[in-house]
Amino acid sequence: MSSLRQKLMRKGTAAAALLVVLALTWAAPLAFCGDKNKKKDATPAAPAAPVKTPDFSNVVFPSPPAITRLKYLDYFSAQKQEAPSQAKKEKVKVSWMDRMAGVSADSSKNPNVAKPRFQLLAPYGVAVDSKGRLYVADTKVGAIFVFNTDTDDLELIKHGTHAKFGSIFGLAMDDNDNLFVSDGEYHHVLVFDATHKLVAGFGDDVMKDPNGMAIDAENRFLYVADTQLDQVLVYDADTYKLLRRIGTTGKDHTLTDPGNFSKPTNVALDKEGNLYVTDTLNDRVEIFDADGTFIRTFGKNGDGPGDFARPKGIAIDADGHVWVADAMLNRVQVFTPLGGLLLAFGSFGILPAQFQALTGLTIDKNNRVFTSEQMLGRVQMYRYTTNAEAKAEGARRQAELEKKALDRSAATKPVADVQASDAKTADAKTGSAKTSDAPSTAPAPSPWQVMKQQGAPSATPPDKSSTTPPNR
Repeated sequence: MSSLRQKLMRKGTAAAALLVVLALTWAAPLAFCGDKNKKKDATPAAPAAPVKTPDFSNVVFPSPPAITRLKYLDYFSAQKQEAPSQAKKEKVKVSWMDRMAGVSADSSKNPNVAKPRFQLLAPYGVAVDSKGRLYVADTKVGAIFVFNTDTDDLELIKHGTHAKFGSIFGLAMDDNDNLFVSDGEYHHVLVFDATHKLVAGFGDDVMKDPNGMAIDAENRFLYVADTQLDQVLVYDADTYKLLRRIGTTGKDHTLTDPGNFSKPTNVALDKEGNLYVTDTLNDRVEIFDADGTFIRTFGKNGDGPGDFARPKGIAIDADGHVWVADAMLNRVQVFTPLGGLLLAFGSFGILPAQFQALTGLTIDKNNRVFTSEQMLGRVQMYRYTTNAEAKAEGARRQAELEKKALDRSAATKPVADVQASDAKTADAKTGSAKTSDAPSTAPAPSPWQVMKQQGAPSATPPDKSSTTPPNR
């Protein structure tokens, strides 16, 4: 019995020894690999290459060498990103239920967590106040974003805080920084003062779907394009009383004759008080005088130069040019007041001067152009070069060219002219020597001087009265 027990013990000892050997064999490669990994980790990583910021300063229209008439500046889409605090991170307790649900710790208690930012989702109407701040109405967010275009700081006129918003579309600003906001869902226009305090609301009994607006500062008219009524409503901008209607309503967007509309979306005014309306479903722009009398129209359906597919935003610049934003073609076209095409830019995309669902358009007193896009949730900013500025740049370039031409002419002056100049200098010296009693020591005359003294024929100077001035 004892011998059997000894055999079993010997076998158990041998098995244990075998297991130890196998364990050491398996652990050795892992330890070796671990040492290699440690050595690799000890090697300092190469510094990451700096990220190059794209340079969009050369986005201009038309392309060089033509004089720039429009230059891309910047875009606005969200609240400025705040850098996380460098304070010591606090350990925030999270319950087991939050961990199971995947809920993170409260960011308000953790200074190292970036706070959520307000972001444009479906911007439409745009306006600029006397301080140069940009106002953007966002239908989906239900708020009006107020951007400082210099610092990117953001203020908000919020639904539920400053007013009750439904579907806000159009914006208009008067000279006193009173802001007019059209709300298609609640069928009215709200008025905020310069401090963003709600002071009035009107139009509930008339409006159906108010959209773009414009203010005649001289006559104190407020024009409201109502897409559902197929009319432009004219109000007194101070008393909010309806003065008249332009267009015929009740025809279910079927009218195509001049003076009527099919879903007008936006309006603009020139210096003479003439009204420009984007007649969206008729793919044209209609013009009326300050009394509402039809003047003319331009544009047709198509995708060629000067054509429209869905014209929406419209604005007038300081020189009276008509700017029209096309939501379908994703481009902006600039026309004369008579409809002559001057400039076009834009295409589908995400880069500067590219658009997706282009809608809003405005030009401020500093000649800055703002466009809003609903699909990309952003507003782009450009600088327009006025006619006077372009003329001054043209004169500067012409003067520079003339100066270069004179410099080249002086550098390549003919040898004969140089000899003639030397001869005149020698004649002056010779004459002064002859008038004195001292013997003349002047050098022998050159062949050019001999020909001149003998009365060699010279070219007859042209008659100045018959010369034609150069064509400038």
